Amino acid sequence: MLILLGSFLILMVFGLPVAVSMAVASLLYILTTGVVPDVIVAQRMIAGVESFPLLAVPFFILAGNLMNIAGVTGRIYSFAVALVGWMKGGLGQVNIVGSVIFSGMSGTAIADAAGLGTIEIKAMKDHGYSTEFSVGVTAASATLGPIIPPSLPFVIYGMMANVSIGALFLGGLIPGVFMTLMMMATVAYFAYRNGWGSDTPFSWRQLGSASIEVIIVLAFPVAVWLMVQAGLSTNVAIGIGLVVLLALDWYFDFSAVMALMAPVILIGGMTLGLFTPTEAAVAAVIWSLFLGLVRYRSMTFRSLAKATFDTIETTASVLFIVTAASIFAWLLTVSQAAQLLSDAILGFTQNKWVFLLLANILILFVGCFIDTIAAITILVPILLPIVLKLGIDPVHFGLIMTLNLMIGLLHPPLGMVLFVLARVSKLSVERTTMAILPWLVPLMLALIAITYIPELTLWLPRQMGLGR
Repeated sequence: MLILLGSFLILMVFGLPVAVSMAVASLLYILTTGVVPDVIVAQRMIAGVESFPLLAVPFFILAGNLMNIAGVTGRIYSFAVALVGWMKGGLGQVNIVGSVIFSGMSGTAIADAAGLGTIEIKAMKDHGYSTEFSVGVTAASATLGPIIPPSLPFVIYGMMANVSIGALFLGGLIPGVFMTLMMMATVAYFAYRNGWGSDTPFSWRQLGSASIEVIIVLAFPVAVWLMVQAGLSTNVAIGIGLVVLLALDWYFDFSAVMALMAPVILIGGMTLGLFTPTEAAVAAVIWSLFLGLVRYRSMTFRSLAKATFDTIETTASVLFIVTAASIFAWLLTVSQAAQLLSDAILGFTQNKWVFLLLANILILFVGCFIDTIAAITILVPILLPIVLKLGIDPVHFGLIMTLNLMIGLLHPPLGMVLFVLARVSKLSVERTTMAILPWLVPLMLALIAITYIPELTLWLPRQMGLGR
Protein backbone atom coordinates (compact mmCIF):
# COMPACT_ATOMS: atom_id res chain seq x y z
CA MET A 1 0.00 0.00 0.00
CA LEU A 2 2.82 2.43 0.91
CA ILE A 3 4.55 1.70 -2.42
CA LEU A 4 1.35 2.46 -4.34
CA LEU A 5 0.45 5.68 -2.54
CA GLY A 6 4.05 6.84 -2.13
CA SER A 7 4.97 6.45 -5.80
CA PHE A 8 1.74 8.16 -6.83
CA LEU A 9 2.45 11.20 -4.63
CA ILE A 10 6.10 11.40 -5.75
CA LEU A 11 5.12 11.33 -9.42
CA MET A 12 2.53 14.04 -8.76
CA VAL A 13 5.14 16.21 -7.02
CA PHE A 14 7.37 15.89 -10.10
CA GLY A 15 4.59 17.33 -12.22
CA LEU A 16 3.32 14.29 -14.11
CA PRO A 17 -0.36 14.37 -15.13
CA VAL A 18 -2.70 12.70 -12.67
CA ALA A 19 -3.66 9.89 -15.06
CA VAL A 20 -0.02 9.08 -15.89
CA SER A 21 0.91 9.17 -12.20
CA MET A 22 -1.82 6.68 -11.31
CA ALA A 23 -0.99 4.33 -14.19
CA VAL A 24 2.77 4.34 -13.50
CA ALA A 25 2.28 3.98 -9.72
CA SER A 26 -0.02 1.00 -10.32
CA LEU A 27 2.49 -0.66 -12.64
CA LEU A 28 5.36 -0.08 -10.19
CA TYR A 29 3.31 -1.60 -7.36
CA ILE A 30 2.51 -4.70 -9.40
CA LEU A 31 6.12 -5.16 -10.59
CA THR A 32 7.66 -4.73 -7.12
CA THR A 33 5.14 -6.78 -5.11
CA GLY A 34 4.23 -9.45 -7.63
CA VAL A 35 0.75 -9.77 -6.08
CA VAL A 36 -0.90 -10.05 -9.51
CA PRO A 37 0.41 -10.60 -13.07
CA ASP A 38 1.44 -7.38 -14.84
CA VAL A 39 -1.02 -8.12 -17.65
CA ILE A 40 -3.76 -7.25 -15.13
CA VAL A 41 -2.94 -3.56 -15.71
CA ALA A 42 -4.22 -3.70 -19.28
CA GLN A 43 -7.18 -5.89 -18.36
CA ARG A 44 -8.38 -3.66 -15.54
CA MET A 45 -7.87 -0.47 -17.55
CA ILE A 46 -10.01 -1.87 -20.38
CA ALA A 47 -12.62 -3.07 -17.88
CA GLY A 48 -12.73 0.44 -16.40
CA VAL A 49 -14.18 1.93 -19.59
CA GLU A 50 -16.15 -1.10 -20.76
CA SER A 51 -19.38 0.36 -19.44
CA PHE A 52 -22.62 1.34 -21.17
CA PRO A 53 -23.28 4.37 -18.88
CA LEU A 54 -19.89 5.82 -19.90
CA LEU A 55 -21.23 6.27 -23.44
CA ALA A 56 -23.05 9.29 -22.02
CA VAL A 57 -19.72 11.07 -21.52
CA PRO A 58 -18.81 11.79 -25.18
CA PHE A 59 -22.41 12.58 -26.10
CA PHE A 60 -22.92 15.13 -23.29
CA ILE A 61 -19.57 16.73 -24.15
CA LEU A 62 -20.59 16.87 -27.83
CA ALA A 63 -23.99 18.36 -26.93
CA GLY A 64 -22.30 21.16 -24.97
CA ASN A 65 -19.87 21.88 -27.83
CA LEU A 66 -22.71 21.91 -30.37
CA MET A 67 -24.75 24.32 -28.25
CA ASN A 68 -21.76 26.65 -28.16
CA ILE A 69 -21.31 26.74 -31.93
CA ALA A 70 -25.06 26.84 -32.66
CA GLY A 71 -25.30 30.36 -31.27
CA VAL A 72 -27.40 29.22 -28.33
CA THR A 73 -25.06 30.87 -25.81
CA GLY A 74 -25.79 34.32 -27.27
CA ARG A 75 -29.53 33.69 -27.11
CA ILE A 76 -29.25 32.49 -23.50
CA TYR A 77 -27.36 35.67 -22.61
CA SER A 78 -29.97 37.93 -24.27
CA PHE A 79 -32.78 36.08 -22.48
CA ALA A 80 -31.04 36.42 -19.10
CA VAL A 81 -30.52 40.16 -19.68
CA ALA A 82 -34.24 40.58 -20.35
CA LEU A 83 -35.17 38.55 -17.28
CA VAL A 84 -32.84 39.97 -14.58
CA GLY A 85 -30.66 42.66 -16.19
CA TRP A 86 -32.78 45.38 -14.59
CA MET A 87 -31.84 44.29 -11.05
CA LYS A 88 -29.05 45.99 -9.07
CA GLY A 89 -25.78 44.45 -10.20
CA GLY A 90 -27.75 43.33 -13.24
CA LEU A 91 -25.04 41.65 -15.30
CA GLY A 92 -23.87 39.72 -12.24
CA GLN A 93 -27.39 38.31 -11.95
CA VAL A 94 -27.43 37.68 -15.72
CA ASN A 95 -24.19 35.73 -15.34
CA ILE A 96 -25.78 33.38 -12.80
CA VAL A 97 -29.12 32.91 -14.62
CA GLY A 98 -27.28 32.27 -17.89
CA SER A 99 -25.18 29.58 -16.21
CA VAL A 100 -28.32 27.94 -14.81
CA ILE A 101 -29.76 27.64 -18.31
CA PHE A 102 -26.51 26.53 -19.93
CA SER A 103 -25.93 23.92 -17.23
CA GLY A 104 -29.08 22.19 -18.47
CA MET A 105 -27.21 21.41 -21.69
CA SER A 106 -23.48 21.10 -21.05
CA GLY A 107 -23.05 19.07 -17.85
CA THR A 108 -19.56 20.41 -17.13
CA ALA A 109 -18.25 23.45 -15.26
CA ILE A 110 -15.40 23.97 -17.74
CA ALA A 111 -17.77 24.17 -20.73
CA ASP A 112 -19.83 26.78 -18.88
CA ALA A 113 -16.76 28.84 -17.97
CA ALA A 114 -15.27 28.67 -21.47
CA GLY A 115 -18.57 29.09 -23.37
CA LEU A 116 -20.75 31.63 -21.60
CA GLY A 117 -17.83 32.95 -19.53
CA THR A 118 -16.20 34.59 -22.55
CA ILE A 119 -19.39 36.53 -23.38
CA GLU A 120 -20.24 37.40 -19.79
CA ILE A 121 -16.82 38.67 -18.67
CA LYS A 122 -16.49 40.92 -21.72
CA ALA A 123 -20.00 42.36 -21.24
CA MET A 124 -19.44 43.00 -17.53
CA LYS A 125 -16.11 44.75 -18.16
CA ASP A 126 -17.75 46.90 -20.88
CA HIS A 127 -20.39 47.98 -18.31
CA GLY A 128 -17.75 49.08 -15.83
CA TYR A 129 -17.49 46.06 -13.54
CA SER A 130 -14.03 45.20 -12.30
CA THR A 131 -12.36 42.24 -13.98
CA GLU A 132 -11.99 40.57 -10.59
CA PHE A 133 -15.71 40.69 -9.81
CA SER A 134 -16.58 39.50 -13.32
CA VAL A 135 -14.23 36.54 -12.99
CA GLY A 136 -15.43 35.70 -9.46
CA VAL A 137 -19.12 35.52 -10.30
CA THR A 138 -18.39 33.58 -13.52
CA ALA A 139 -16.32 31.01 -11.62
CA ALA A 140 -18.94 30.54 -8.91
CA SER A 141 -21.82 30.19 -11.37
CA ALA A 142 -19.83 27.67 -13.44
CA THR A 143 -20.05 25.20 -10.53
CA LEU A 144 -23.78 24.90 -11.27
CA GLY A 145 -23.00 23.02 -14.49
CA PRO A 146 -22.47 19.58 -12.92
CA ILE A 147 -25.12 20.09 -10.18
CA ILE A 148 -28.09 20.94 -12.42
CA PRO A 149 -28.66 17.98 -14.77
CA PRO A 150 -27.29 16.69 -17.02
CA SER A 151 -23.95 16.14 -15.29
CA LEU A 152 -20.84 14.22 -16.32
CA PRO A 153 -19.62 13.73 -12.70
CA PHE A 154 -23.02 12.21 -11.86
CA VAL A 155 -22.61 9.75 -14.73
CA ILE A 156 -19.17 8.66 -13.47
CA TYR A 157 -20.32 8.49 -9.83
CA GLY A 158 -23.47 6.56 -10.74
CA MET A 159 -21.39 4.02 -12.66
CA MET A 160 -18.83 3.64 -9.86
CA ALA A 161 -21.38 3.49 -7.01
CA ASN A 162 -24.01 1.47 -8.90
CA VAL A 163 -26.55 4.23 -8.23
CA SER A 164 -29.40 5.36 -10.51
CA ILE A 165 -28.07 8.18 -12.69
CA GLY A 166 -31.65 9.39 -13.15
CA ALA A 167 -32.01 9.70 -9.37
CA LEU A 168 -28.77 11.71 -9.23
CA PHE A 169 -30.00 14.02 -12.00
CA LEU A 170 -33.28 14.64 -10.18
CA GLY A 171 -31.44 15.02 -6.88
CA GLY A 172 -29.40 17.91 -8.30
CA LEU A 173 -32.39 20.10 -9.19
CA ILE A 174 -33.32 21.51 -5.77
CA PRO A 175 -29.67 21.94 -4.62
CA GLY A 176 -29.02 23.70 -7.93
CA VAL A 177 -31.90 26.13 -7.31
CA PHE A 178 -30.69 26.68 -3.72
CA MET A 179 -27.15 27.44 -4.92
CA THR A 180 -28.53 29.81 -7.55
CA LEU A 181 -30.44 31.80 -4.92
CA MET A 182 -27.35 31.93 -2.68
CA MET A 183 -25.25 33.34 -5.52
CA MET A 184 -27.89 35.86 -6.55
CA ALA A 185 -28.08 37.04 -2.92
CA THR A 186 -24.29 37.45 -2.94
CA VAL A 187 -24.45 39.59 -6.10
CA ALA A 188 -27.18 41.71 -4.45
CA TYR A 189 -24.96 42.18 -1.38
CA PHE A 190 -22.02 43.40 -3.51
CA ALA A 191 -24.39 45.65 -5.51
CA TYR A 192 -25.81 47.37 -2.42
CA ARG A 193 -22.38 47.66 -0.77
CA ASN A 194 -20.83 49.27 -3.87
CA GLY A 195 -23.87 51.28 -4.90
CA TRP A 196 -24.30 49.57 -8.26
CA GLY A 197 -27.45 50.17 -10.22
CA SER A 198 -29.08 48.18 -12.97
CA ASP A 199 -27.40 47.61 -16.34
CA THR A 200 -30.52 47.73 -18.48
CA PRO A 201 -33.59 49.92 -17.92
CA PHE A 202 -36.58 48.17 -16.42
CA SER A 203 -39.05 47.28 -19.13
CA TRP A 204 -42.37 45.58 -18.56
CA ARG A 205 -42.25 44.48 -22.19
CA GLN A 206 -38.84 42.77 -21.90
CA LEU A 207 -39.63 41.23 -18.52
CA GLY A 208 -43.02 40.10 -19.77
CA SER A 209 -41.60 38.47 -22.91
CA ALA A 210 -38.92 36.66 -20.89
CA SER A 211 -41.51 35.52 -18.34
CA ILE A 212 -43.79 34.27 -21.13
CA GLU A 213 -40.91 32.14 -22.45
CA VAL A 214 -40.47 30.58 -19.00
CA ILE A 215 -44.22 29.95 -18.74
CA ILE A 216 -44.29 28.31 -22.18
CA VAL A 217 -41.50 25.95 -21.22
CA LEU A 218 -43.16 25.07 -17.91
CA ALA A 219 -46.50 24.62 -19.70
CA PHE A 220 -45.07 21.98 -22.05
CA PRO A 221 -44.91 19.09 -19.52
CA VAL A 222 -48.27 20.17 -18.06
CA ALA A 223 -49.87 20.10 -21.53
CA VAL A 224 -48.39 16.67 -22.25
CA TRP A 225 -49.75 15.36 -18.93
CA LEU A 226 -53.23 16.74 -19.66
CA MET A 227 -53.26 15.13 -23.12
CA VAL A 228 -52.21 11.80 -21.60
CA GLN A 229 -54.99 12.12 -19.02
CA ALA A 230 -57.44 12.80 -21.89
CA GLY A 231 -56.58 9.41 -23.39
CA LEU A 232 -53.76 10.09 -25.84
CA SER A 233 -50.64 7.93 -25.74
CA THR A 234 -47.51 9.50 -24.26
CA ASN A 235 -45.64 9.50 -27.59
CA VAL A 236 -48.55 11.16 -29.43
CA ALA A 237 -48.94 13.77 -26.67
CA ILE A 238 -45.24 14.62 -26.75
CA GLY A 239 -45.30 14.81 -30.55
CA ILE A 240 -48.25 17.21 -30.57
CA GLY A 241 -46.61 19.31 -27.85
CA LEU A 242 -43.33 19.59 -29.78
CA VAL A 243 -45.08 20.51 -33.04
CA VAL A 244 -47.06 23.29 -31.31
CA LEU A 245 -43.93 24.50 -29.49
CA LEU A 246 -41.87 24.62 -32.70
CA ALA A 247 -44.65 26.47 -34.52
CA LEU A 248 -44.82 29.08 -31.74
CA ASP A 249 -41.03 29.47 -31.70
CA TRP A 250 -40.84 29.86 -35.46
CA TYR A 251 -43.61 32.49 -35.44
CA PHE A 252 -42.51 34.54 -32.41
CA ASP A 253 -38.73 33.85 -32.64
CA PHE A 254 -38.26 33.42 -28.88
CA SER A 255 -34.81 34.08 -27.41
CA ALA A 256 -34.32 30.95 -25.33
CA VAL A 257 -37.39 28.68 -25.37
CA MET A 258 -35.54 26.01 -27.36
CA ALA A 259 -32.51 26.20 -25.07
CA LEU A 260 -34.73 26.03 -21.97
CA MET A 261 -36.42 22.95 -23.41
CA ALA A 262 -33.19 20.91 -23.32
CA PRO A 263 -33.33 19.99 -19.59
CA VAL A 264 -37.13 19.52 -19.83
CA ILE A 265 -36.68 16.97 -22.61
CA LEU A 266 -33.85 15.15 -20.83
CA ILE A 267 -35.40 14.99 -17.36
CA GLY A 268 -38.90 14.38 -18.70
CA GLY A 269 -37.73 11.61 -20.99
CA MET A 270 -35.89 9.81 -18.21
CA THR A 271 -38.76 10.26 -15.74
CA LEU A 272 -41.26 8.83 -18.23
CA GLY A 273 -38.93 5.95 -19.04
CA LEU A 274 -38.60 6.95 -22.70
CA PHE A 275 -34.82 6.69 -22.52
CA THR A 276 -32.00 5.91 -20.12
CA PRO A 277 -29.49 8.58 -19.00
CA THR A 278 -27.11 7.30 -21.67
CA GLU A 279 -29.79 7.60 -24.32
CA ALA A 280 -30.64 11.03 -22.92
CA ALA A 281 -27.13 12.13 -23.88
CA VAL A 282 -27.84 11.06 -27.47
CA ALA A 283 -31.15 12.96 -27.31
CA ALA A 284 -29.23 16.07 -26.20
CA VAL A 285 -26.95 15.77 -29.26
CA ILE A 286 -29.94 15.33 -31.60
CA TRP A 287 -31.63 18.38 -30.06
CA SER A 288 -28.42 20.41 -30.43
CA LEU A 289 -28.06 19.39 -34.09
CA PHE A 290 -31.69 20.28 -34.75
CA LEU A 291 -31.23 23.76 -33.26
CA GLY A 292 -27.95 24.43 -35.07
CA LEU A 293 -28.76 22.97 -38.48
CA VAL A 294 -32.53 23.39 -38.80
CA ARG A 295 -33.98 25.95 -36.38
CA TYR A 296 -31.26 28.61 -36.19
CA ARG A 297 -29.17 27.49 -39.21
CA SER A 298 -26.09 28.88 -37.50
CA MET A 299 -24.04 25.70 -37.67
CA THR A 300 -21.74 25.02 -40.61
CA PHE A 301 -20.12 21.72 -41.47
CA ARG A 302 -16.73 23.25 -40.63
CA SER A 303 -17.90 24.28 -37.15
CA LEU A 304 -19.58 20.88 -36.75
CA ALA A 305 -16.29 19.15 -37.59
CA LYS A 306 -14.44 21.36 -35.08
CA ALA A 307 -16.95 20.52 -32.34
CA THR A 308 -16.56 16.84 -33.14
CA PHE A 309 -12.76 16.93 -32.94
CA ASP A 310 -12.91 18.97 -29.71
CA THR A 311 -15.22 16.31 -28.30
CA ILE A 312 -12.85 13.51 -29.31
CA GLU A 313 -9.95 15.30 -27.61
CA THR A 314 -11.88 15.96 -24.38
CA THR A 315 -13.38 12.45 -24.30
CA ALA A 316 -9.97 10.87 -24.78
CA SER A 317 -8.54 12.78 -21.82
CA VAL A 318 -11.55 11.92 -19.61
CA LEU A 319 -11.50 8.23 -20.49
CA PHE A 320 -7.73 8.01 -20.03
CA ILE A 321 -8.22 9.31 -16.50
CA VAL A 322 -11.00 6.77 -15.94
CA THR A 323 -8.84 3.87 -17.18
CA ALA A 324 -5.85 4.86 -15.05
CA ALA A 325 -8.02 5.54 -12.00
CA SER A 326 -9.83 2.21 -12.35
CA ILE A 327 -6.64 0.14 -11.98
CA PHE A 328 -5.44 2.43 -9.17
CA ALA A 329 -8.75 2.10 -7.29
CA TRP A 330 -8.78 -1.67 -7.86
CA LEU A 331 -5.29 -1.99 -6.38
CA LEU A 332 -6.34 0.10 -3.37
CA THR A 333 -9.07 -2.47 -2.80
CA VAL A 334 -6.88 -5.55 -3.45
CA SER A 335 -4.08 -4.27 -1.20
CA GLN A 336 -6.63 -3.72 1.60
CA ALA A 337 -5.81 0.00 1.61
CA ALA A 338 -9.47 0.89 1.13
CA GLN A 339 -10.45 -1.44 3.98
CA LEU A 340 -7.76 -0.04 6.27
CA LEU A 341 -8.86 3.54 5.59
CA SER A 342 -12.48 2.54 6.07
CA ASP A 343 -11.70 0.84 9.41
CA ALA A 344 -9.67 3.87 10.53
CA ILE A 345 -12.56 6.23 9.82
CA LEU A 346 -15.13 3.96 11.46
CA GLY A 347 -12.80 3.53 14.44
CA PHE A 348 -12.76 7.30 14.84
CA THR A 349 -16.53 7.80 14.61
CA GLN A 350 -19.73 5.84 14.07
CA ASN A 351 -21.81 9.03 13.80
CA LYS A 352 -22.88 9.69 10.21
CA TRP A 353 -22.95 13.48 10.66
CA VAL A 354 -19.38 13.53 11.96
CA PHE A 355 -18.38 11.24 9.10
CA LEU A 356 -19.94 13.63 6.57
CA LEU A 357 -17.90 16.46 8.08
CA LEU A 358 -14.71 14.41 7.76
CA ALA A 359 -15.68 13.32 4.24
CA ASN A 360 -16.22 16.95 3.21
CA ILE A 361 -12.76 17.91 4.47
CA LEU A 362 -11.15 14.91 2.73
CA ILE A 363 -12.89 15.47 -0.61
CA LEU A 364 -12.18 19.22 -0.55
CA PHE A 365 -8.51 18.45 0.05
CA VAL A 366 -8.39 15.81 -2.69
CA GLY A 367 -10.19 18.18 -5.07
CA CYS A 368 -7.32 20.64 -4.70
CA PHE A 369 -4.88 18.19 -6.28
CA ILE A 370 -6.77 15.65 -8.40
CA ASP A 371 -9.06 15.97 -11.41
CA THR A 372 -12.79 15.54 -10.72
CA ILE A 373 -13.22 12.28 -12.65
CA ALA A 374 -10.07 10.75 -11.15
CA ALA A 375 -11.11 11.81 -7.64
CA ILE A 376 -14.52 10.16 -8.01
CA THR A 377 -13.07 6.88 -9.28
CA ILE A 378 -10.51 6.76 -6.44
CA LEU A 379 -12.71 7.91 -3.55
CA VAL A 380 -15.93 6.03 -4.27
CA PRO A 381 -14.47 2.52 -3.57
CA ILE A 382 -13.00 3.84 -0.30
CA LEU A 383 -15.91 5.88 1.03
CA LEU A 384 -18.99 4.14 -0.35
CA PRO A 385 -18.81 1.10 2.01
CA ILE A 386 -18.76 3.50 4.97
CA VAL A 387 -21.62 5.50 3.48
CA LEU A 388 -23.76 2.36 3.18
CA LYS A 389 -22.79 1.06 6.62
CA LEU A 390 -23.78 4.33 8.29
CA GLY A 391 -27.13 4.44 6.46
CA ILE A 392 -26.35 7.48 4.30
CA ASP A 393 -28.20 7.56 0.99
CA PRO A 394 -25.64 7.15 -1.84
CA VAL A 395 -27.59 9.65 -3.99
CA HIS A 396 -27.20 12.25 -1.23
CA PHE A 397 -23.50 11.44 -0.92
CA GLY A 398 -23.07 11.76 -4.69
CA LEU A 399 -24.30 15.38 -4.52
CA ILE A 400 -21.96 16.09 -1.61
CA MET A 401 -18.95 14.62 -3.42
CA THR A 402 -19.69 16.42 -6.68
CA LEU A 403 -20.15 19.83 -5.05
CA ASN A 404 -16.93 19.43 -3.07
CA LEU A 405 -15.03 18.61 -6.25
CA MET A 406 -16.62 21.55 -8.08
CA ILE A 407 -15.28 23.85 -5.36
CA GLY A 408 -11.89 22.22 -5.95
CA LEU A 409 -12.01 23.41 -9.57
CA LEU A 410 -11.88 27.03 -8.37
CA HIS A 411 -8.55 27.18 -6.58
CA PRO A 412 -4.90 26.13 -7.01
CA PRO A 413 -2.99 24.05 -7.68
CA LEU A 414 -5.13 22.14 -10.22
CA GLY A 415 -8.35 24.17 -10.50
CA MET A 416 -9.25 23.88 -14.19
CA VAL A 417 -11.99 26.53 -14.06
CA LEU A 418 -9.47 28.86 -12.41
CA PHE A 419 -6.99 28.41 -15.29
CA VAL A 420 -9.68 28.69 -18.00
CA LEU A 421 -10.95 31.99 -16.57
CA ALA A 422 -7.42 33.32 -16.04
CA ARG A 423 -6.83 32.75 -19.75
CA VAL A 424 -10.20 34.19 -20.84
CA SER A 425 -9.89 37.31 -18.64
CA LYS A 426 -6.13 37.75 -19.19
CA LEU A 427 -5.57 37.95 -15.43
CA SER A 428 -2.71 36.28 -13.63
CA VAL A 429 -3.53 33.06 -11.76
CA GLU A 430 -2.80 34.85 -8.47
CA ARG A 431 -5.27 37.70 -9.17
CA THR A 432 -7.86 35.22 -10.46
CA THR A 433 -7.52 33.20 -7.25
CA MET A 434 -8.06 36.31 -5.10
CA ALA A 435 -11.10 37.25 -7.23
CA ILE A 436 -12.70 33.85 -6.60
CA LEU A 437 -12.06 33.72 -2.83
CA PRO A 438 -15.16 35.75 -1.73
CA TRP A 439 -17.37 33.41 -3.74
CA LEU A 440 -16.25 30.42 -1.74
CA VAL A 441 -18.45 31.73 1.11
CA PRO A 442 -21.86 31.11 -0.58
CA LEU A 443 -20.54 27.85 -2.03
CA MET A 444 -19.43 26.58 1.39
CA LEU A 445 -22.75 27.64 2.96
CA ALA A 446 -24.57 25.74 0.19
CA LEU A 447 -22.33 22.72 0.82
CA ILE A 448 -23.18 22.74 4.55
CA ALA A 449 -26.91 23.00 3.81
CA ILE A 450 -26.84 20.19 1.22
CA THR A 451 -24.77 17.99 3.56
CA TYR A 452 -26.93 18.36 6.65
CA ILE A 453 -30.37 18.72 5.04
CA PRO A 454 -30.61 15.51 2.98
CA GLU A 455 -34.18 16.27 1.89
CA LEU A 456 -32.87 19.04 -0.37
CA THR A 457 -31.38 16.24 -2.47
CA LEU A 458 -33.66 13.27 -1.82
CA TRP A 459 -37.17 14.74 -1.88
CA LEU A 460 -37.56 14.91 -5.67
CA PRO A 461 -36.10 11.46 -6.49
CA ARG A 462 -38.40 9.92 -3.86
CA GLN A 463 -41.41 11.70 -5.30
CA MET A 464 -40.56 10.20 -8.69
CA GLY A 465 -40.05 6.74 -7.22
CA LEU A 466 -36.28 6.70 -7.73
CA GLY A 467 -35.15 7.15 -4.11
CA ARG A 468 -34.71 4.63 -1.32
